[in-house]
Amino acid sequence: MSTYFPSGLGLADNRKWFVVDAAGQTVGRLATEVARILTGKNNPQWTPFMDMGDHVIVINARKAVFKGSKAEQKVYRHHTLYPGGLREISVQDQFAKHPERVIELAVRGMLPKNKLGKAMGKKLKVYADADHPHTAQKPQTLDIITAHSEKA
Repeated sequence: MSTYFPSGLGLADNRKWFVVDAAGQTVGRLATEVARILTGKNNPQWTPFMDMGDHVIVINARKAVFKGSKAEQKVYRHHTLYPGGLREISVQDQFAKHPERVIELAVRGMLPKNKLGKAMGKKLKVYADADHPHTAQKPQTLDIITAHSEKA
């Protein structure tokens, strides 16, 4: 009796494409489920050191929501690498200018911080509105329903 072990050949050919609608979803709960699909942890053949995940298209990023005080208090920071170059942008301003970046940052923060995580992050496509240019890939719609979103 032998244990099944994936070889890694043909992984890119067998990847599926999923569409997730972010309208009305909480950003963090949406990001955990999307990160789970990107890493491949929903796949029975998941292996920690291989990129077993699928492609994910997130639409309606503009309509995602933050719960609690995050909508007023959350701040994104980055440094320009110049002296005194720490820049801050509130989540309301980020949603107004680039709503897709909010989802991307939330999901990429949940991926591994190495080469494998970067490869997983490249399979994420986020769009602010409902239209996307990936219809040729024939993506399947994926309903992400969490226990808290059913109550709300």
